[in-house]
Amino acid sequence: MSSTQGTESPPRNNINNGSKEKNPEDTLSPSSHPQRRQDSSNDTPIPEREKDSSEDTTINATKESSFTENENEKDGDGDGGGEGNTMFAPIKSSDENRLQASRSIERSWSLNDGYSVHTGDEQSGEKVDEEAGVTGGGEVPEFVVGWDENDPMNPRNMNTGRRWLIVIICSLGSLCVTCTSSMYTVTYDQIMQEFDSSHIVVTLGLSFFIWGLAVGPLFLGPLSEFYGRRYIYIISFAFFLIWLIPCAVAQNVQTMIICRFFNGIAGSAFLSVAGGTVGDLFNRHELSAPMMVYTSSPFIGPEVGPLVGGFINEYTTWRWTFYVLLIWSGFMLISIITFVPETYHPVLLRRKARKLRKETGDDRWHAPIEKLKRSVAQTVMRSCYRPILLLALEPMCLNLCIFSGILLGILYLFFGAFQLVFGNVYDFSLWQRGLCFLGLFVGMVFAILSDPLWRRLYARLEKNHENTVKKVDDFQPEWRLPPAIAGGPLVTIGLFMFAWTIYPSVHWIVPIIGSAFFGAGTILVYSGVFTFLVDAYPTYAASALAANGFTRSTFAGVFPLFGTQMYNNLNYHWATSLLAFLTLLMTPFPFLFFRYGARIRKKSRFATR
Repeated sequence: MSSTQGTESPPRNNINNGSKEKNPEDTLSPSSHPQRRQDSSNDTPIPEREKDSSEDTTINATKESSFTENENEKDGDGDGGGEGNTMFAPIKSSDENRLQASRSIERSWSLNDGYSVHTGDEQSGEKVDEEAGVTGGGEVPEFVVGWDENDPMNPRNMNTGRRWLIVIICSLGSLCVTCTSSMYTVTYDQIMQEFDSSHIVVTLGLSFFIWGLAVGPLFLGPLSEFYGRRYIYIISFAFFLIWLIPCAVAQNVQTMIICRFFNGIAGSAFLSVAGGTVGDLFNRHELSAPMMVYTSSPFIGPEVGPLVGGFINEYTTWRWTFYVLLIWSGFMLISIITFVPETYHPVLLRRKARKLRKETGDDRWHAPIEKLKRSVAQTVMRSCYRPILLLALEPMCLNLCIFSGILLGILYLFFGAFQLVFGNVYDFSLWQRGLCFLGLFVGMVFAILSDPLWRRLYARLEKNHENTVKKVDDFQPEWRLPPAIAGGPLVTIGLFMFAWTIYPSVHWIVPIIGSAFFGAGTILVYSGVFTFLVDAYPTYAASALAANGFTRSTFAGVFPLFGTQMYNNLNYHWATSLLAFLTLLMTPFPFLFFRYGARIRKKSRFATR
């Protein structure tokens, strides 16, 4: 077993299938444990940080939505966890080290509605954030459990087929939740008629679901840190299924609204925790493809929902929308229970430590997670107040969060606006209106597929900077912003194109092409904003992305409430133009921060310098 060595070795009985007793030191080589090399000053050496290559996934979303700052406590227990020994040692962090850490810090970014994901590749140590509640700065613990090479308990040592099966299940779970958010929008007319409710009251069912997606990660993320991902998946998705039942059989709109809120809270686990599972399973060099598959699903889901829901509600009642979701959710729950094991590295190492203590009778074996000094309540409180602090004190974080919030708000406003525009102007049926969302879908897919181009541009900016300043690893977070710089104008162009081509005399494909530009621009802005926040606020990346998720969910929940009235009162052309002007006001910010971000960061209390 991997361990850091103290003054003596614990006994090892009945390990390795009855082989003769071994001293842990006998199984270790100096080359595999750099932290054991001590210098004369007795400083604790810092493990080498793996250079962040252009292979980083930039479009993919992320942060794991536990919303805590202790990057090392998340699911990746060191680079190359599946290839060699992963060790834990206290890290004495200086300003220089924090700057270097921005290159190897957990790559995390949010997704659609406070959804989040991270790659799980970060340096492991007992202390990165002094507020995270982990001991650090003292002596290296005597017998810390780590991963052995080819350790069967390490999720990264599973066979490739099984790892991909888990990724697909997580992606389908995320798709199910996001489809549930938007599929509801095609039931408006039938629900209004049956419950004799106004449009704005029925729309609250959409808004409360989105707000539930924002609230859930505040406590589901921290709980997953303490108890693992599998239990959170099973329990939360079971409640997700349960809350669909009263929605399907609701006899009044109040029941629908309340149950949709709790439905969103339960479903948020697959959007806030599941991405971390993907990072648990793959090393950095393997991560791009599986992360692309997973992070595409929350973007695709909102467009697929109205498409499928349109066919259902065209030929049946609105209740069958929820019956179909119940069947889908039941299938997903069975798949989770059957095929998705625990993958969170700290929890698995805790199990390994308990097994060692039981087999050896030596209580000195322990996992790093067992040294935590924080509680669930403390973690939840931190996940609530620190994002608000960043929004209040960091102008870059605030403006970029507002920009991405406006875009998601417009996207969810379109779920109601499309019904009006294509129903009244082009006299489309319900299922035909659902097909109109394919424009957004296609635009988003093209933007996602452009990710390799932006990664190459990032590598070129890095190389040019190194050639200019003659300094290696002088990382600049602003290099993450070019996708957002390009996406801003695309969003505005798409909205103006949609606004002034929705006439009966203009073919319906033209405004749909405009919506495709909007969809592509939205994804590019998200890509640049999310990755910039992670790199600009490495120590507080989780909070920066939580702030972004909170802002986006707020806008996404509010915009649909006034969208229909705005389109009816201003007419379709000027209502959409108003949204376009709003995005036009925000478009310069990514460029301004690309140009002057380094200067702003020098005055920042939270950003890396």
